[in-house]
Amino acid sequence: MPDLAAAAGAALEWPAEHVAVAVVAADGTVLATAGDQDHVFRLASVTKPLAAYALLVAVEEGAVDWDMPAGPEGSTLRHLAAHASGLSFTDGVAQARPGTRRIYSNVGFELIGEAVAAAAGMPFGEYLRQAVLAPLAMTSTELAGSPAADATGSCADLARFVAELQAPTLVHPSTLADAVTVAFPGVDGILPGYGRQKPNDWGLGFEIRDGKSPHWTGARSSPRTFGHFGQSGTFLWVDPDAGAGCVALTDRDFAEWSVHAWPPFTDGILGALQRT
Repeated sequence: MPDLAAAAGAALEWPAEHVAVAVVAADGTVLATAGDQDHVFRLASVTKPLAAYALLVAVEEGAVDWDMPAGPEGSTLRHLAAHASGLSFTDGVAQARPGTRRIYSNVGFELIGEAVAAAAGMPFGEYLRQAVLAPLAMTSTELAGSPAADATGSCADLARFVAELQAPTLVHPSTLADAVTVAFPGVDGILPGYGRQKPNDWGLGFEIRDGKSPHWTGARSSPRTFGHFGQSGTFLWVDPDAGAGCVALTDRDFAEWSVHAWPPFTDGILGALQRT
């Protein structure tokens, strides 16, 4: 697939010392790569989808449930996972009633980690390892800190996770489908780096593209695309309509370069997929 290989290789022109990319088909086949697949990167907020997946496992196991109170009064685990609890980004102040505003919150994911850790009787990082990382052979990925932003891992590992997000083996497909369906529809909010979105749609730990503009995915990305990006210059997305997903990791923090580089890159990947 020379077109797809060239599209993936375009990421090597980004202004970062290290870049790694993988494009993964719905059946788990890695269709194209660029860069060192084993280099370990800071994932920043791409940690959140991993943490959310561990939460899905915990819900299926019955350790926790979506309606469990967590966070400010009236908030549940579902609110926290959907950034709809009303909690601020880092200081834990309640800025809105649960379910009324989409406020992106690292504190919310830290509370998720605390709830799962208490229910499972182990640190959240260990639960994540046992529930998600080890079963998917993500051997270079670990969480040593906040479940909101402190994981590190390789592109090869994240490609396995992108495969899991397209053909789940650790949770029932209906559980994943719930997580990538809009939670609390119609809620507005600010998408970090891209301004106010009306609505600012999220699932449970996964941002949903819908009709957002501007956005970090591409003009070719379907409204059903879901994923996450991180401030360390990282992202992953799955586009169900394209039948593929992509992970891109860098060691250059998100900034204007990312805003300009990522959408045409994604459009290049999707265009190449259409031609295969």
